[in-house]
Amino acid sequence: MEALTSLLGAINGVVWGPVMLILLLGVGIYLQLGLKLMPIRKLGMGFKLMWAGRDAKPGVGKAAAAKEGDEGEISPFNALMTALSATIGTGNIAGVATAIALGGPGAVFWMWITALVGMATKFAEAVLAVRYRETDSTGYHVGGPMFYIKNGLGKKWLWLGGLFSFFGAVAAFGIGNTVQSNSVADAMDATFGVPHWLTGVVIMVLAGAVILGGIKRIAKVAGKLVPIMGIAYVVAGLLVLIVNAGQIGEAFGLIFYYAFNPMAAAGGFAGAAVMAAIRFGVARGIFSNEAGLGSAPIAHAAAKTKNPVRQGLIAMLGTFIDTILVCTITALVILTSTVWQEGEAGASLTALSFDAALPGFGNQIVAIALAIFAFTTILGWSFYGEKCCQFLFGTRSIMIYRVLFVLAIPLGAIAQLGFIWLMADTFNAMMAIPNLIALALLSPVVFKLTKDYFDGKDVLPGEALDHDQ
Repeated sequence: MEALTSLLGAINGVVWGPVMLILLLGVGIYLQLGLKLMPIRKLGMGFKLMWAGRDAKPGVGKAAAAKEGDEGEISPFNALMTALSATIGTGNIAGVATAIALGGPGAVFWMWITALVGMATKFAEAVLAVRYRETDSTGYHVGGPMFYIKNGLGKKWLWLGGLFSFFGAVAAFGIGNTVQSNSVADAMDATFGVPHWLTGVVIMVLAGAVILGGIKRIAKVAGKLVPIMGIAYVVAGLLVLIVNAGQIGEAFGLIFYYAFNPMAAAGGFAGAAVMAAIRFGVARGIFSNEAGLGSAPIAHAAAKTKNPVRQGLIAMLGTFIDTILVCTITALVILTSTVWQEGEAGASLTALSFDAALPGFGNQIVAIALAIFAFTTILGWSFYGEKCCQFLFGTRSIMIYRVLFVLAIPLGAIAQLGFIWLMADTFNAMMAIPNLIALALLSPVVFKLTKDYFDGKDVLPGEALDHDQ
């Protein structure tokens, strides 16, 4: 086991090293510049489309609805909620705390940069997912990086799509399953004294009831749970910030100053170099919003839309909501309390920070939020994993994958966390590599579709548009 851990550690050091972070940020910056900062400029339009997309036919009036057609299984709004169900998870509570504990307050600044760049990445992923999706043998729409690699780059790149699917199917058991149940079990044990195994069994039963029903059931649950839990967590965070109002200015000062200056050790805080702030800020930012990993486009490919760009505009909100809104609330709650300098990390740091402002309630708010966030992450990632498995082994493998996925949940709850985090982190990065290569090679398609959309010349799927045009 130790040999395996050290091998994984060595691989992790390479895949999350400077090269990976440069690749993630580099592709994102290239896409953001190629789109002329459109994802940032059109943020308001994205929110409008998301609101209109609740009833599966975004647009205005019957004419738009008729033109839009009904290709897909779930509404554009529920596609975003399914993607958000997977992204808003332990990364928003434990990940932000870990970034600050290891990288100092400056890490938050680099999380923000990752999100602004990541909006372009997430936009491009969803555009390509809808553009190159297929219909499987059961009549469902399937898409994502493996399909835009296969249909966009051609058969000679099929091996790259296979690699992505393999890493995705395995990563889902880490980031989307065992890591989540483990974090909830820890929080439930620490806050309410619930044994780890019991938490695992309860999550398994509840998640199994949803997962075995497929994407429509997952999207239905995500469409209800995600907005409620997201808003409730933000409101709880704002309550803390009202209590700590006097420290907010100082917290922002710390974030901007230590983004570019090393931080000395203080109390239980070990100190952090600027490179650590960048590394942990970017890595935890990606872990939280998943821009560039290639996971979210699998959900967006199932959206009822004929227009890739419209779904892209909705998809990019995922990164904004996850990191700029939810992660920032967590970061400010932590930095306006003094607990972060006492050597705590992970979810317990966030819980202690909430508790400092709301004694007696803070701990419980975080434990409940963590449980619901993690539960919906398990739902979203089960869908991602099964689609990767389907690409490799065909439609028949879906039910086997679902059953194995559900059975792994209680195992995660009682396992050792260190090794699981390491595995999840490593396979996450390995997913990103094939996806980023595809995004870079297919970027001309994204730019052309986007230009045509805003020029009023929609190119819909099925019309000729080659990646080498």
